[in-house]
Amino acid sequence: MAFRKVVKGTVIGGGAVATVYGVSQLLEYRKNQSRLAYVEAQGELKVPFGDALPTRQEQLSRLRDTPEFDVLVVGGGATGAGCALDAVTRNLKTALVERSDFSSGTSSRSTKLIHGGVRYLQKAIMNVDYEQYMMVKEALEERANLLDIAPHLSAPLPIMLPVYKWWQLPYYWAGIKMYDLVAGSKCLKSSYVLSKSKALEFFPMLKKDKLVGAIVYYDGQHNDARMNLAIALTAARHGAATANYTEVLALLKSTDTHTGAQRVCGARCRDLITGEEFDVRAKCVINATGPFTDSLRKMDDQKTANICQPSAGVHIVIPGYYSPDNMGLLDPATSDGRVIFFLPWEKMTIAGTTDTPTDVTAHPMPKEKDIDFILNEVRNYLSPDVEVRRGDVLAAWSGIRPLVTDPNSKDTQSICRNHIVNISDSGLITIAGGKWTTYRSMAEETLDAAVKSHGLTAGPSRTMGLTLEGGKDWTPTLYIRLVQDYGLENEVAQHLAATYGGKSFDVAKMAQVTGKRWPIVGKRLVSEFPYIESEVLYAIKEYACTAIDVIARRTRLGFLNVQAADEALPRIVEIMAKELGWSEQKSQEELEAAKAFLHYEMGYKSRSEQLTNTSEISLTEQEIHRYKKRFYRFDKESKGFITIVDVQQVLEKLSMQIDENSLHEILNEVDLNKNGQVELNEFLQLMSAVKKGQVSDSRLAILMKTVEEGLDQRGPVSVDRSGGGV
Repeated sequence: MAFRKVVKGTVIGGGAVATVYGVSQLLEYRKNQSRLAYVEAQGELKVPFGDALPTRQEQLSRLRDTPEFDVLVVGGGATGAGCALDAVTRNLKTALVERSDFSSGTSSRSTKLIHGGVRYLQKAIMNVDYEQYMMVKEALEERANLLDIAPHLSAPLPIMLPVYKWWQLPYYWAGIKMYDLVAGSKCLKSSYVLSKSKALEFFPMLKKDKLVGAIVYYDGQHNDARMNLAIALTAARHGAATANYTEVLALLKSTDTHTGAQRVCGARCRDLITGEEFDVRAKCVINATGPFTDSLRKMDDQKTANICQPSAGVHIVIPGYYSPDNMGLLDPATSDGRVIFFLPWEKMTIAGTTDTPTDVTAHPMPKEKDIDFILNEVRNYLSPDVEVRRGDVLAAWSGIRPLVTDPNSKDTQSICRNHIVNISDSGLITIAGGKWTTYRSMAEETLDAAVKSHGLTAGPSRTMGLTLEGGKDWTPTLYIRLVQDYGLENEVAQHLAATYGGKSFDVAKMAQVTGKRWPIVGKRLVSEFPYIESEVLYAIKEYACTAIDVIARRTRLGFLNVQAADEALPRIVEIMAKELGWSEQKSQEELEAAKAFLHYEMGYKSRSEQLTNTSEISLTEQEIHRYKKRFYRFDKESKGFITIVDVQQVLEKLSMQIDENSLHEILNEVDLNKNGQVELNEFLQLMSAVKKGQVSDSRLAILMKTVEEGLDQRGPVSVDRSGGGV
């Protein structure tokens, strides 16, 4: 009966969608043809800063000294940067200000997918909803464009949908095929069905029990923060005056001489680096502040109602061995009805997301209950042979999705499924809602509204097909030239090509000589990741102002492994301090701020809470005896604690040396009361947490075990960190 209901709904809904499919395809074709004809007629766009980007100080001078811009965009996320790029390529004099860093908010904390939305299409079909169908269709068009204009930052990704009931196979197959059909000529690759044996061959860690087969479809994946930055940098190259860490304090208003009404005509801004305040005047102001939409709307009109209903989405990063290198997984129906993605990303595995109401904050924190929920869902789909451990969580973050209600709608309480463009009585244009994938079309619609409502002189949008920063000279084999021309490691060269595209040569030129036979250049910031020191220098050219900018958005180290990011921070701060002229006090402030960011926003706090003074010791008598014996190998005097000196003395017997700073870091991970020593009880709590899977790859645990074996066998001891967990 359930099967018949599903198939019946699919057939009826599918038929309804099919009737509008041909018309929508024709309309879209005509729209694209007219746009392309305009772009061809206009010829190549001028790029005023093709050789070198203006410095941040030069950008601030332009913001301060320009008498009036045509457009001022507030907000440097994907949508705001997209609006700035759309405006400047229409030959409008454009400014963009961002209170924090580009992509510091929601745009850097996504699932990293460029997709149309399989579940939205399902709803469109089942509810015969044309609006939702068109939303999916638009997103699929934009998906294809984004993969085309930034090929170094994005790529198609096969995603497996495992099927555990026979009746679901034709149901899901029909839905996924409809997804391909709606994409039309923009379909990345055709979806296909896998038998149980083939599904396990592609995804060997998948749960075998009751598995019927699987369906594989394709969506896009990208490096979201770098993509956002590429959009902002492309706008800057085309002449937009862009500045991060520039806060809007108030909106400027003037009186319309014809109507006597108050009109928004710019903003009072403050440079958060220097504290300097100045006015930026503009004919049109666009509010693209994401979750902070209502804050700017209330600067315009204190009485205006809130339209943003924020929702928190948590993601976790776990080691790469949890998923195949090039295939993701979709759980279409979790225990509470949410959708969970399980995807390979930057040689790690990303899992998420949750969807819970939250307050608007600039510093969202992942909650332990959300991390546990994701881990439990992962366990449901993986083989019992794979132990999913809390200690394997390398990083965790929360992003605020700015869901909105439409102020133009009669029902202002219902959530808008798409985005909204609203123009206030004073002329403030607000773009809110939507999704990452459709940032370009949202920007186009916003600028169309701005041109019309403010009488600006501009043609149609020219951003469809416009290559983003780094995309122009990129090829799949570019990394080989980096290896051959500069003597970079293969892994580092691949990373640079995939991050900077054609600009990777500029990064390679700044790389220092290693002094080794190989690699010739490119000193790594941390051994197990391909990020190199010259990227810090290049980040400053990309408007990085803080150490957080480097670990979170210029590189993605903070999102991949908080422990590794924490270890890289002192060197990052040292490089930035030398380049930017920071004092010792400023350097220390930057270091502390970055550590706080990792602690609260990237999941380090959750890690520390797994091992506390009150942690229960769940060990057998045998295990306690064994671990005490191991502990007293270091605590020769039976003091009840060990220090750096104790460890050094034991290592000397094995003719091994570890520098004091490294030893301090290793002991500090377990030193719960921070008294400079590890007590027996702290060590037993650590081993209990390791046993329960709350902590994995503890360097102290590995060191003490291997030293014990070395003392017994007088063999070599390895203390390389194998990844760590939070």
